[in-house]
Amino acid sequence: MKHQHFLITCFPIQGHINPTLQLAKNLACLGAAVTFATTARGLKRLQDRLPAVHGLSYTSFSDGHDDENTPRAGDFTTYMADFRRFGSETLTKILQESFDDGRPVTYLVYSLLLPWASTVARNMHVPSAFLAIQCAAAFAIYTRFFNSDDGLIHEGEIEPSVSVNIQDLPTFSSCDLPTFILPENPMNSNMGPMMLEHIQELENKPGSFVLLNTFQELEQEAIKALGNKLNVTAVGPLIPSSFFDRNESTDKSFGGDLFSKNEDYIYFQWLDSKQEKSVVYVAFGSLVVMNKEQKIEILHGLVQSKRPFLWAIRSSDSEEEDLKNLFENELKNGDGMIVTWCSQTEVLSHKSVGCFVTHCGWNSTLESLVCGVPLIGCPHFSDQTTNAKLVDEVWGNGVRARTNGEVVIKREELRKCLDVVMGDGDRGKQIRKNASKWRDLAIEAVNDGGSTYCNLRKVMESL
Repeated sequence: MKHQHFLITCFPIQGHINPTLQLAKNLACLGAAVTFATTARGLKRLQDRLPAVHGLSYTSFSDGHDDENTPRAGDFTTYMADFRRFGSETLTKILQESFDDGRPVTYLVYSLLLPWASTVARNMHVPSAFLAIQCAAAFAIYTRFFNSDDGLIHEGEIEPSVSVNIQDLPTFSSCDLPTFILPENPMNSNMGPMMLEHIQELENKPGSFVLLNTFQELEQEAIKALGNKLNVTAVGPLIPSSFFDRNESTDKSFGGDLFSKNEDYIYFQWLDSKQEKSVVYVAFGSLVVMNKEQKIEILHGLVQSKRPFLWAIRSSDSEEEDLKNLFENELKNGDGMIVTWCSQTEVLSHKSVGCFVTHCGWNSTLESLVCGVPLIGCPHFSDQTTNAKLVDEVWGNGVRARTNGEVVIKREELRKCLDVVMGDGDRGKQIRKNASKWRDLAIEAVNDGGSTYCNLRKVMESL
């Protein structure tokens, strides 16, 4: 097999870094040379936190804001235009320098928000693959909307009551679709055209690979639907290997954390003191911003459930003085703990954790599947609504909290969901059984002879 050199690029936010960096590690462990690249600002924030893996190196490209702590606020369109211009120039330079140095990039992998990377690769005569970091069903929905033959978008318009059918899956109504597809969503004007460009790039480039961060057994219907139009391969779950193989001790975290860590890991001592499967773990990802009312409702719902809970909440989300006082009063009895950061995969794999209250971002959803922890989905935006639909109605490993048209999850609804998922009723027992089933199938997929194990090697051999 020809020696491969992969250049893997990603947008510098945590939800994009985790799966792309894990793919880079997985390919390096198979013997490929891999260069992981993100923006100069992003790489600077990751300094001293990136994993040291044989065959894996790091570099950066420009978004036009290399010397700024953050890009200009409030003008996403301008920022992304700068990103395209400067990113294309510097990515081209990276490819040329690798050729000049005798280590030519043989394959470029790009992910969401970087559709222009495919054009750069084509201009430099380097084959490329798109890494879909959302679920296969969400990507199938995008192709249904944006494909050039029979897409659901007509002259830029979408019917408000639009629904999508994917063979052998329940109908996805408007409340289940990735939110930025809908015309009333503020991100529609930016994200819609960008996803259209992603789909058209793949349609117009015969032989393009789409690598899916999922596994065959979990999403076989959506993968089959995608395979009718695109060359797709499931290479997930892109999760650190120690969570599949308990004997593997070297790959326990994604690496590349943008946020400061709570290095004393005191929450593990707290988890160790709790009964098996008794703790509710709560986290809403790196992008969801909760208003004060939502924080109060969640806190009261957790306290009223009378179950121990661990809540990972950014310091900026709990800094109001009255909220601090409320949190401190409710945590006096020791049944709850609030931290500003934790190692999510390690928490989810702890024996005391019995439920995960989550925004249903795809990374979090996959991590809970791999660890066999049931979910309560509280989606906010993007593909989270689609993931929550699948958890509740297809995979059966959790429930979707109902909002009755409101964004805020009421305390009564949260308490009711906790009673269902962690209680002694028939539905709770089935949810926990399903969670265990998907855990076993995920582990089987990535281990020797499994579907993902074979797919990743086929990708290496076919390039």
